[in-house]
Amino acid sequence: MRWDRMKDALHFLADERAFRLRLFCEGTLVGIGVGVVVALFRWVLELTEIYRPVLFDWMKASFPVGFLGWGLFLLWIAWLLARFLDAEPLISGSGIPQVKGILLGRIRMNAQRVLALKFVGGVLAIGAGMSLGREGPSVQLGACVGQWFSRLRLRPRSEERFLLTAGSGAGLAAAFNAPLAGVIFCLEELTKMFSPLVLMATVAATVSAATVAGSILGLTPVFHIGELPAMAISQYFWLFPLGVFVGGLGVLFNRTLMAALDAYQRFSNGAAKFLLPLFLAFGLAFILPQVLGGGSALVDTMIRQDFTLTFLLILLVAKFSFTMLSFGSGVPGGIFLPMLVLGALAGAVFAKVMTLAGVFDETLTKGFIIYGMAAYFAAVVRAPITGSVLIMEMTGSFHHMLALIFVSLTAYLAADVLHGAPVYDMLLERLLRVRAKVRKVTAHHRTITEFIVGEGSRLDGKTIAETTWPEECLLVQVRRGETELIPTGPLVLQSGDFIYALADDGDIAELEELAEENVHSDKDGTIP
Repeated sequence: MRWDRMKDALHFLADERAFRLRLFCEGTLVGIGVGVVVALFRWVLELTEIYRPVLFDWMKASFPVGFLGWGLFLLWIAWLLARFLDAEPLISGSGIPQVKGILLGRIRMNAQRVLALKFVGGVLAIGAGMSLGREGPSVQLGACVGQWFSRLRLRPRSEERFLLTAGSGAGLAAAFNAPLAGVIFCLEELTKMFSPLVLMATVAATVSAATVAGSILGLTPVFHIGELPAMAISQYFWLFPLGVFVGGLGVLFNRTLMAALDAYQRFSNGAAKFLLPLFLAFGLAFILPQVLGGGSALVDTMIRQDFTLTFLLILLVAKFSFTMLSFGSGVPGGIFLPMLVLGALAGAVFAKVMTLAGVFDETLTKGFIIYGMAAYFAAVVRAPITGSVLIMEMTGSFHHMLALIFVSLTAYLAADVLHGAPVYDMLLERLLRVRAKVRKVTAHHRTITEFIVGEGSRLDGKTIAETTWPEECLLVQVRRGETELIPTGPLVLQSGDFIYALADDGDIAELEELAEENVHSDKDGTIP
């Protein structure tokens, strides 16, 4: 690598304070752009939610012409989605695994093409009634804006990763009016470490994105639950069986989702595989319209109305099955919102059973709907803090924080005991298997990567010289607190050290694996 390119890549190490300020300013600009894009995306989807029932009423009144016309329209949507996916496979599914793959250096993305096709494809799939959410696409749209901004400003790839991460968090913040959840999502799920540089860019981007989106669409919470009294400490015991129950359902969700993806891959390719969920959505519009789309309106309805246990079970099974069929087809669309709705239904079922058994009063049902959402998120995504904060911001109810964290951790542990894997890690592994040649594409692009030495990791307590590093990896700096250390061979690394390395994009995952925390390991790297 020529010296001028290396100097450009290492510029932020020379004056970190100035670089943090620049990241804050650039993160703010990225957030403004993401806020506009995601607000437009939300607005169009909200229009489809409003006019889809009106359209179906018209079709019933104009039978059979209306039915025939809609059937032809669905065929056109299936054909168009197939063309979009042929042109850009990265728009398939949620978009969050793709972003994780880009940050690991395993995937390359054409930001402009993904932005345009993901936007239109998501509107077509979700607008047609599939059980999909807007949050995953919003995260990927935000990542596209972050990368696009970086390329326009001719920023080095090391800086681009920070802006791409910030744009991703801004996308989640704008999708749900949840800036704090957007920040924690980036730290807990995307980067899996607390980086001051990531924090600086992400806070600026999420706050500005949520402000812009809120000024366009309003700052009201996604779920309208009204006033809900906090749960008494003496009743927290019931959060434990709820967490275990929902944790088991979360593991079932992840495993079934992977099975659905594999089944679709074996069954069909092209437009044919989109026809089943599209036409099923058409039929459900007249039989069980509550399970169409993301489902936020269903949560609001459950808060206001008292459903029977039988109907709640029907909704739970139907929403679960339809989500599997919709997401498994590979159309552009996320699982955040359907996942939260399934958690709300699971919480309502649990509360209804306990109420019918005379265990506790039905006034607790509304609270268990909220707790079920947080627990399901923690079990599926394996990010309990993000789930707790997200539910607080989406409901506007902050006095349930302790109960939300308690039930989220319980569900997380239950899923862990059942050997459940995080859904986005599973989807990323599957994506990389499909794109087996991606490393050949990215192997010769170098960037400065930042990672932190985890406690009990293969780096913790080891000298630099006795560690096997990826080929052609160059350690640039080790930062221990506010002290900058020269990465010489005898230097003993400690947990909490920040390491800055110049490496191939394809080696980022290996470096992070070296530094990954393993509390069950001894300092010598062996597992007892």
